[in-house]
Amino acid sequence: MKVLNLHCGEGHVFEGWFAGEEDFQAQLQQGLLECPVCGTHEVRKALSAPRLNLGARAPAAPPSAEDAPAPLGASGAALQAAWLHAARRIMAETEDVGARFADEARRMHYGEAAQRAIRGQASLQETARLLDEGIAVLPLPLPAAAKETLQ
Repeated sequence: MKVLNLHCGEGHVFEGWFAGEEDFQAQLQQGLLECPVCGTHEVRKALSAPRLNLGARAPAAPPSAEDAPAPLGASGAALQAAWLHAARRIMAETEDVGARFADEARRMHYGEAAQRAIRGQASLQETARLLDEGIAVLPLPLPAAAKETLQ
């Protein structure tokens, strides 16, 4: 297994695991690689230091999914990780109502449906109309990587 440090054209840094260099090149040429933050397929290898297993030290415990995100003022990589953590939590704790978002938000606002945390899609005009009606909404672009488990 080969672990590569990767980065996209937007400067997001992440790692990818591949069977070998040929596997990386094949996935790159087929357009299968994408940035987990912004979704771009413009992915390049970054310089990587090899990992050498030289002893029998006990491995460090992996961080749990519930670990607190990085504090403000942290490095770009830590902020990127914190953003992905927050996006995944939003995905896990909200109901996706898709294109019905504006209608469902109105139904909840006017007491026609049970209050719950929802997410979905609405046009800029529809979002403005919701805000004009006093319905609190927050446009939040979620990266594709937050919508599924990363492998």
